[in-house]
Amino acid sequence: MNLVWRTPELTLTFALDDGPVRLTTGTEPGSQPLVEVSALGHGRSPGTNRHVDTVLGRRLRYVTHEDSGAMLRIVQEDATTGLRVTSVFEAGAGVQAWSEASLTRPGELVLDFLSSLVVGLDSVDADLYSAANDWMAENRWSVQSLRAGGVPQIVRDPHYPVSKSRHAVTSTGSWSTGERLPVGVLVGTSYALGWQIEHNGPWHYELGENRRGGYLLLSGPTSQEHQWTLRLTADETFTTVPVSLVAGTDRDSVFAALTRQRRAVRKRRPVDDRMPVIFNDYMNTLMGDPTTEKLLPLIDAAAEVGADYFCIDAGWYAEGDWWSTVGAWQPSTTRFPGGLGEVIDRIHQRGMVPGLWLEPEVIGVDAPIAHELPDDAFLTEQGIRVAEHGRYLLDLRNPLARRHLDDTVDRLVADFGIGFFKFDNNTMTGPGTDKGGTSLGHGLLEHQRALLDWLDALQERHPELLIENCASGAMRMDYAMLSRLHLQSTSDQQHPLLYATISAAAPAAVLPEQAGHWAYPISGTTREEFTLALVNGVLGRLYLSGHLNRMTDAELELIRSALAAHRDVLKELDTLVPCWPLGLPEWTDEWVALGLTGSRSTYLAVWHRSAGPAEVTIPLARGTVRPIFPTDADGWTTTWYDDTLVVATELAEPSARILRVDQLDDTE
Repeated sequence: MNLVWRTPELTLTFALDDGPVRLTTGTEPGSQPLVEVSALGHGRSPGTNRHVDTVLGRRLRYVTHEDSGAMLRIVQEDATTGLRVTSVFEAGAGVQAWSEASLTRPGELVLDFLSSLVVGLDSVDADLYSAANDWMAENRWSVQSLRAGGVPQIVRDPHYPVSKSRHAVTSTGSWSTGERLPVGVLVGTSYALGWQIEHNGPWHYELGENRRGGYLLLSGPTSQEHQWTLRLTADETFTTVPVSLVAGTDRDSVFAALTRQRRAVRKRRPVDDRMPVIFNDYMNTLMGDPTTEKLLPLIDAAAEVGADYFCIDAGWYAEGDWWSTVGAWQPSTTRFPGGLGEVIDRIHQRGMVPGLWLEPEVIGVDAPIAHELPDDAFLTEQGIRVAEHGRYLLDLRNPLARRHLDDTVDRLVADFGIGFFKFDNNTMTGPGTDKGGTSLGHGLLEHQRALLDWLDALQERHPELLIENCASGAMRMDYAMLSRLHLQSTSDQQHPLLYATISAAAPAAVLPEQAGHWAYPISGTTREEFTLALVNGVLGRLYLSGHLNRMTDAELELIRSALAAHRDVLKELDTLVPCWPLGLPEWTDEWVALGLTGSRSTYLAVWHRSAGPAEVTIPLARGTVRPIFPTDADGWTTTWYDDTLVVATELAEPSARILRVDQLDDTE
């Protein structure tokens, strides 16, 4: 018997026969169980590093299901152990899915792995799009065949062997995107799938081959990769981290579906859809050294060009070298002789909303408050505080740690009318905490979930607050955080030419309306260098910086022009989906292009990152081309040849432009 469940954009077919429930991309369910689960004493057969072929997963049997239209719940049980696993699917542009585990009888089972979702594949002869992520080098996408990526095809006759290898992608510690993105797109001959793992801590996904095709497995922390175990009893249940699955026909249609799914996930929480232009004093400007003298003219200049918010970044609390002394979050008296309130008042007077940088989850090892809080307020391993990069890390399961953060935020909002926080996170936890007798991996999972709970409560208490998600740039760019927070810092990259590929690739991982791209024009550079730095921000959430108070009238006019173009894009930004007519950008590409497409128009950013003259052919549906930034396309030309747009630059230096391409009417 098959169960067919349809969502607006995805149809799932489950096999409900005598074996475990199965889900596949094909017309007929294969042999891959929907759930893979292992426990101490209940491993895998045959034994491999893969997380499939689990004994418990193979023994699960269908019990019942419940279909409410928007949500599907499928219950399976193992008669031997009493393990019950419920697979939950919530409809969106695709589905959000997770697993819930419990025991139906007295006793215990020590889980060491439970999948969030496993999908059977028709074939592993497919191309995988995935991304490396690093500080100042975020969103570095690449494509490779699964066969080349670790799933070799081996001779099947006469014993029909299947490779025991896998293509595995894993993130460890508290930086969920510190090395790789929890996002992938797989394009085969008969299917195209996309996924993301929505967790702000460790995660794992893998792809491999089996006798009936292959599998895609998505999960949070595991024992093998993350030192995670959990003691399951009749009273102690467990829910995995959520994941999302979408389908399409090719690469860009899948990324478009992922974009719509992210919006669906985000709308399940109270969504603040304000999209102000924010000036931040950090990047290529004050760089963590704010003072009253430096800030007042910047505030005036930011207001003059039309910024809505002004954020004072790192250093406002410091009396000198501050890295290992943070934690009290009291304004510096030497940086602000008249008090921080004098600076904040100027922001209010100039009609802008004030914001502050804050790194809430850490206490510096040399901060007095580090000795006022007990060890239990921090992450510990074997009773010793975890210390990394001169910081201790608060354990947000602890009420004293949480109260410290609540008091800090409430005080800053009450004292200064703060309406925006840039929440940063520059210190990794390591594998976690074993406090309370948990495994290291489960202690970290509980802490990361407590962080999410704190953010939920904070937003409920201060619904007017907008909060930016930052972790040394984009080292925690996941949809556990981004379903709750307003804006994502896409990088700490300080070079506009290098930022171009980061900006262009970001919509593959984060919503355009949440992608905070630094636009930090530098006074005294050439007009084209100045323009390129602004282009980086226009097709996202332009995050303005730079010494505006030192700029010429011509430079300020360029900034106003960029903001005008950006505000036009903002009118429909939260409805647009991305495309990459030149392919997902690679780190060293000469030409880079990003399109954001609506029902009738495409906004197209094009960067030429080498010296010119040069031209490039861009596959794109024919339309009317209009430059929107700069509005004068001096030095650039566009010419149509059928459904290809030839873009040429005569300039002798790198340059960039934002174009708008409007579809032709049927009569044209």
